[in-house]
Amino acid sequence: MGIFEPFRAIGYITTGGVPFSLQRLGTETFVTVSVGKAFHVYNCAKLTLVLAGPQLPKKIRALASFKEYTFAAYGSDIAVFKRTDLVVTFTKHEEKVNMLYLFGEYILSADIKGDLFIWAFRGAKPSSEPVGNISLGDKFTPTCIMHPDTYLNKVIIGSEEGPLQLWNISTKKKVYDFKGWDSSVRCCVSSPALDMVAVGCADGSIHVHNIRYDEELMSFNHEIRGDVTALSFRTDGQPLLASGGSSGVISIWNLEKRRLHSVIREAHDGSIVSLHFFANEPILMSSAADNSIKMWIFDNNEGDARLLRFRSGHSAPPRCIRFYGNGKFILSAGQDRAFRLFSVVQDQQSRELSQRHVAKRAKKLRVKEEEIKLKPVIAFDCAEIRARDWCNVVTCHTDTSKAYVWRLQNFVIGEHILTPSSETESLIKACTISACGNFTILGTEGGWIEKFNLQSGISRGSYIDGSLSLQCAHEGEVVGLACDATNGSLISAGYRGDIKVWDFKSCKLKSKFNVGKSVTKIAYHRANGLFATVADDMVLVLFDTVSMKMVRRFEGHTDRITDLCFSEDGKWLISSSMDGTLRIWDISLARQIDAMRVDVSITSVSMSPNMDVLATTHVDQNGVYLWVNQALFSPLTNVDSYASGKHVRNVLLPTVSSAERSEEEEPIKKSQDSNQSNIKPFVIMDHQIPDMITLSLLPRSQWQSLTNLDIIKVRNKPIEPPKKPEQAPFFLPSVPSLSGEILFEPPSSKETDGSTTEDIGHKKMADLSSHFSRLLQSCGELESYSAFTDYLKGLSPSSLDMELRMLQIIDDDEVEESEEPRPELHSISLLLDYFIHELSCRNNFEFVQAVLKLFLKIHGETIRRHSTLQEKVRKLLDVQSKVWQKIDKMFQSSRCMVTFLSNSQF
Repeated sequence: MGIFEPFRAIGYITTGGVPFSLQRLGTETFVTVSVGKAFHVYNCAKLTLVLAGPQLPKKIRALASFKEYTFAAYGSDIAVFKRTDLVVTFTKHEEKVNMLYLFGEYILSADIKGDLFIWAFRGAKPSSEPVGNISLGDKFTPTCIMHPDTYLNKVIIGSEEGPLQLWNISTKKKVYDFKGWDSSVRCCVSSPALDMVAVGCADGSIHVHNIRYDEELMSFNHEIRGDVTALSFRTDGQPLLASGGSSGVISIWNLEKRRLHSVIREAHDGSIVSLHFFANEPILMSSAADNSIKMWIFDNNEGDARLLRFRSGHSAPPRCIRFYGNGKFILSAGQDRAFRLFSVVQDQQSRELSQRHVAKRAKKLRVKEEEIKLKPVIAFDCAEIRARDWCNVVTCHTDTSKAYVWRLQNFVIGEHILTPSSETESLIKACTISACGNFTILGTEGGWIEKFNLQSGISRGSYIDGSLSLQCAHEGEVVGLACDATNGSLISAGYRGDIKVWDFKSCKLKSKFNVGKSVTKIAYHRANGLFATVADDMVLVLFDTVSMKMVRRFEGHTDRITDLCFSEDGKWLISSSMDGTLRIWDISLARQIDAMRVDVSITSVSMSPNMDVLATTHVDQNGVYLWVNQALFSPLTNVDSYASGKHVRNVLLPTVSSAERSEEEEPIKKSQDSNQSNIKPFVIMDHQIPDMITLSLLPRSQWQSLTNLDIIKVRNKPIEPPKKPEQAPFFLPSVPSLSGEILFEPPSSKETDGSTTEDIGHKKMADLSSHFSRLLQSCGELESYSAFTDYLKGLSPSSLDMELRMLQIIDDDEVEESEEPRPELHSISLLLDYFIHELSCRNNFEFVQAVLKLFLKIHGETIRRHSTLQEKVRKLLDVQSKVWQKIDKMFQSSRCMVTFLSNSQF
């Protein structure tokens, strides 16, 4: 096990070019999409994620859904899930399955070889054996399947070669051959009109065909928009046909006028994968290869569509990321010219930052939206301290001599554009924001460094080294900038290896030194003043900016280092490389403590302020991958327990559904299980944070009600006794109810076996008490009270009060010291042992305190009368005093510190 283990991947909406599956359940509509090796289910009302499927061995190639069941084809197999539980797997195909079609009571699956299997499905557990098999022939490669309305048991299958075939699924015979149009068939859909189908071809033509007479009614062509990849008829009475092409444009055709009705330009940035009009609604859903799904509504007078709602991620790999908002969000800049904010907690909060009316400006200038958007971001910095006042993010872009500011409070680009005032125009390569959040400093390719005010966008000075021949800060490109925590110094790094420290306010040079190598990347930790540089020799060098001396040197990477970052406490330095490794360096120990290798090279890394999550981006991957820090959640504190330091672990990338284990995790887990088999469970809790307590995480009302149970009973007691309803029949006795209905009493309180209702109640209470005692005794023998604690947590306050009162000795006044052992005394003694154990381990602290108070309130008099229990109570008092003294000392220390700081004037 390593320090960082796979957690999950975010930013994926739909991938793989697999058409979605839409279905309606009751009044709600759900869409199932593919995200690589898993599937997601969204509620179309707000496109909220409602279900995430498990991880499959291979990428999904086709999807179908029916009620709670989802059919996913991967490789040559088909997995059937009921929600997220695997029900059965169909394994009869010998080649890769590329199509699934839900056809009444059957599921049709076709592979690339031309074999079509029919699987029976009637809502119960499906059979793993097919009902039938149809061979379409060697010269017929199926590309789409469609069922024409009113054609019983018949489907039309399109082919890569161009012809179409009509098959009877029941008799497994071919009914008719359609010649086609000498072009590969890409999609085929049925129209609301009988006998009419629409066929989309690879040459960009759309044919509306009468399959009953084998006649073509009309055809459309949009060759300039590429292949026709998706079709859908509108079903609410409007004669419209929507078509999508490989260019990402959606065309709307009027079937009555036989002409183009409207065009949704720039609908997607990639090839359209699927289109679907909602039944009897003017809403069109589309998905494409750009990692997005969108819903369009036709609600204006001209019949044009507007974007209703959408979910999207990066359509191109992100190149730099940074945690924001106390680790709850991640800022990501991608090669698709998008600047996005991803939520680590709730995926619905992820969004793209607005670049102000891109679509409107593109339409006005008659250019593509991509040409209006800013160029890809190469570097950015952010500060949270003044986020509510003005812009708090600054970005540098590819081949751009200007820097742009963003306001995350409104998720929009700022009004100021920062342009350095150097004599020659130069591209901006580096940027940073001061610790106070008022200033940003920019560095250019020509060595110019200038300071700007973020609120006004006005220049506040330039940093110039007078010893240089040119009026600039460095003789080459500025590769990195950093500002200290007190706005006292600015550190800059040039490509030629010169590191300079400037006075932040006066813009004068304070000191400088040369690394002796070409610097490509830097990282700075404000708290400890350490400055890390990356050179072309793939060596990490750390400098102390106060003494201007080298303090650490780390070697190990075998290829270009792509990114590096410090942990929040400044103890670790994390670096990534094109060799596929991620290495963690301990600065205090001056050595590598962990290293892992992934299949895809890492391009950017960022660690959360809480140090619980590490985020990475990778080559040719459109998502952001999260890794959990096991060092925070494991009782082991020695770093040698995670990795040897020199050994490189091979791990798999995190998945969108559930974390996959690394290749070496299984043997390590087995060895840990064998080592811990002889350790008692409660001993593990001793490895928690010293002198700290563990809370039960129960709702506050649950354990607080235990201490105030008598007050609650008095408050809930009815003011007046219940009265007999006046309208009850005079010959039948009745009792009142809260609903107002008449409840009749039984004619006799005697049961058929002669026992009374009161006897039955006592019997049920005795059974509950015996279960309570047996569970307590078995846990005491094993010295592991976790099961008993879970049982107590599951009880309501009133039920727990009843369980404790069942142990009460009723005749205590008559017999104070009986020679015969009482079972109630034994249970009370076991409960005292339980309290001593839980308080010693400091587990479930607030819950145990509440239960202990209720226990002493009920059995305090019994304990006072029996000397056998008083010894354990004294031990309990000692443990309680010691634990509380430690906690109280920490409370008082924190209180004094807060009081001191609140009264201090800075």
